[in-house]
Amino acid sequence: MSAFARGAAAVVGVAESDLGIVGPAMSPVDLMAQATIRALEDCGLALSDIDGVFAASAQVRFAPMMLAEYLGLNPRYIDGTQIGGSSFMSHLAHAVAAIERGLCSVALIAYGSTQRSVSRAMASPTDFNPYEAPFRPLMPASAYALAAARHMHQYGTTREQLADVAVAARQWALLNPVAWEKTPLTRAEVLSARMVSDPLTVRDCCLVLDGGGAMIVTSAARAQDCRRMPVHVLGTGEAIGHGSISGMADLTATAARVSGPRAFAAAGLGPSDVDVALLYDAFTITPILFLEDLGFCAKGEGGPFVQDGGIAPGGRLAVNTNGGGLSYCHPGMYGLLAMIECIRQLRGECGARQVTKHDIALAHGNGGVLSSQCTAIFGTPATL
Repeated sequence: MSAFARGAAAVVGVAESDLGIVGPAMSPVDLMAQATIRALEDCGLALSDIDGVFAASAQVRFAPMMLAEYLGLNPRYIDGTQIGGSSFMSHLAHAVAAIERGLCSVALIAYGSTQRSVSRAMASPTDFNPYEAPFRPLMPASAYALAAARHMHQYGTTREQLADVAVAARQWALLNPVAWEKTPLTRAEVLSARMVSDPLTVRDCCLVLDGGGAMIVTSAARAQDCRRMPVHVLGTGEAIGHGSISGMADLTATAARVSGPRAFAAAGLGPSDVDVALLYDAFTITPILFLEDLGFCAKGEGGPFVQDGGIAPGGRLAVNTNGGGLSYCHPGMYGLLAMIECIRQLRGECGARQVTKHDIALAHGNGGVLSSQCTAIFGTPATL
């Protein structure tokens, strides 16, 4: 269960940095700072209000220190937790706990990556694993391909169902003006695309782009004086299951089975209460796994859940409404961008992709090779 009281803190400002291709003039810290200034403008606070800095990057070893230096901040509280793409949900949990305990009053959570401009190999080097390297996997794709193949074998999940995840993401992306992908995508095109690591084609894999974002979090009381409607943090959950894919006990079950129930228990809610879900989609298998492990459907039923538009606009559940990592933007570590979309959906700012009922949103982050799982649940003031 979360270590803080339900609704004790709120997100008051969010923003993306420039997305897509930003090099060679921009650095990851440039993007963090750019998003920070935009997020402060979003909420009406100033740089001088920030006294907590939370940041992670595969390209910047000491991200909180480098960002604080860049912005001229001397924060009372810092956190550089780095557990992959779920780091920012972890940062949110830690920021809210720090705010509630008086360790800081206004927390900045930021991320930036130039992986497209400098090449993914330079931006996100893969750790050498002596037990897996002899098999020459293409990481991280081969790790997720293992999970996909096992799920197909064990539960009858089909390639068509995996493809439908990519098709749904593209349909949402076509409604998002800043999404990278601008052309429709069919199931047949996913299936016939270049194979990357069987059974995953290139269309089953996330984008490789530059980008970043920032989020401003403060106490529920102070949030009342900010420019936008506050979005309250109702619950969070964190869990890790393994480090290497060869250490994963069950390729079809992730630690979201732990992080999800923790977040739901803290929020006093269940999956049926969620109006929109942002589920980390580095590969098409991950939303299927997370739908199951977070309780939106039973284990093994994720394939039928997403089939034929189940998570597309007008489907049974609004999933990855920004277009996700598959079609909107995936700058190496995607979790912060997923939370930004949750905030915008709950504030009713999403235009053509806006969900009709928008009181509760869930963002789920994934790090490593299905290794770290962190869940965050947000609500409008009406949910308190």
